[in-house]
Amino acid sequence: MSVLIDNIGELVTNDEHEGDGLLGIRRDVAMVLEGDRIAWIGPNAQKPPADTRIDAQHRAVLPGFVDSHAHLVFAGDRAAEFGARMAGEPYTGGGIRTTVAATRAASDDELRRNAKRLVDEARRQGTTTIEIKSGYGLNVADEARSLRLAGELTTETTFLGAHVVPAGSDPDAYVELVRTEMLDACAPYAKWVDVFCERGAFDGDQTRAILEAGAKKGLQLRVHANQLTEGPGVRLAVELGAASADHCTHLSDADISALSGSDTVATLLPGAEFSTRSPWPDARRMIDAGVTVALATDCNPGSSYTSSMPFCLALAVRDMRMTPAEAVHAATAGGARALRRDDIGVLRPGARADLIVLDAPSHLHLAYRPGVPLIQNVLHNGVPQ
Repeated sequence: MSVLIDNIGELVTNDEHEGDGLLGIRRDVAMVLEGDRIAWIGPNAQKPPADTRIDAQHRAVLPGFVDSHAHLVFAGDRAAEFGARMAGEPYTGGGIRTTVAATRAASDDELRRNAKRLVDEARRQGTTTIEIKSGYGLNVADEARSLRLAGELTTETTFLGAHVVPAGSDPDAYVELVRTEMLDACAPYAKWVDVFCERGAFDGDQTRAILEAGAKKGLQLRVHANQLTEGPGVRLAVELGAASADHCTHLSDADISALSGSDTVATLLPGAEFSTRSPWPDARRMIDAGVTVALATDCNPGSSYTSSMPFCLALAVRDMRMTPAEAVHAATAGGARALRRDDIGVLRPGARADLIVLDAPSHLHLAYRPGVPLIQNVLHNGVPQ
C-alpha cells in the first residue's frame, strides 16, 4: 500500500546533497511511501497519486529519532535515590545493584510489560529505533533472559553483562564468567557487546578482554566511557573500532583527538547529567574538532529515567552548546551512525519509512518549545503509530 504525505512545509532529509545545510532541508515538498520504504520525494506540485494520504498542513517532517543507548529491561523503582541526589547526595553508580535484585526477582511477564511500556512511551515521543541493553541480571540466566525479552522489541540488542561486578563477587572471576559462559549464553540474542569502563566498574584491561571475546563471537562493540572520570574508555573504544563511546563527559585532548580521527561516534546522554547534577559533556568542543556526535536518552531507572528524545535534544541545545540543527542531526543521523545503520535517521528514496510529523512549522521548535508535546504523527516502517 502506498502512502502520500503532502503539503510538507519543512522536510529534514539529513542529506546535504538533497537540501540546505546540515539537515538537508527541503521546503514545500511531498513524499510517497511504499510499504516500509520511502519511494519518492519531490515538489508538492508534482505529487503523484497514492492509496492513502496524510496532509502535513505545512508542518515539519523529520526522520524518526534513533535512541542508540537505553536500559529498558528491569524491575523496581529508584525514585528515592533520585530524591536523595536532588537533596545533595553524590551519584556513584552503586544503585545499579538495587535494580539487579529487583530484576532477578521479577517474572518474564513483568519485565516484558515494563520494557514494552517504555518502548511505547518513547514511540509516542518520536523514537522509531531504540537500542536495548541487558545489564540488570549479572548472572548467566538473567542476562540471557533480558536479551531474549529485549529482542521481542528491537533488533538492536546489547549484551552488558559487564555493567558492574555483582555484590560479593571476585572481580577477576566475574570478568572470566562474562567473557566465557555468560557470553556463550547471551551472544545468540545480542547484536552488540558493551562494557562500563569506569572507576568502580571495569578497568581498561578488563574491558579489553570482554570486548575482544565479544568480537570473536561476532558481536559489534560499544563502550560506556568516561562518564565519571577521565579514563581509558574512549581511546580503547577507538582502538578496537567500537561503533560508539557513550557518555564522554570527561575527555582529555587525547580523547578528542582519537575520536576526531575515527569512525567511533561520541554518544552523549544529557538525561544522565540532568538526573545526577553532573557536569555536561562539552559537545561544542567535540563538534568543532570534527567528532561525530549522537544523542540518546540512557533511559534507565537510576540515573536517567526519561524516554524523551525531545527533552534530551532541548538539554543539548541549552546546556551543551549545540545548535538546534546539530541536536536534531545527532538525535537522528548521529544515532544511526552509532548503530552503523544507513537505512534510518535519513529521509530519501530507499530509506526506511520511519518519520515524524511535528505540530510545528520547523525543527527549531523542538528546542524552542521544550516540554511541549510537538509530535503529531509517528510512522514506523511506513505504518502510523
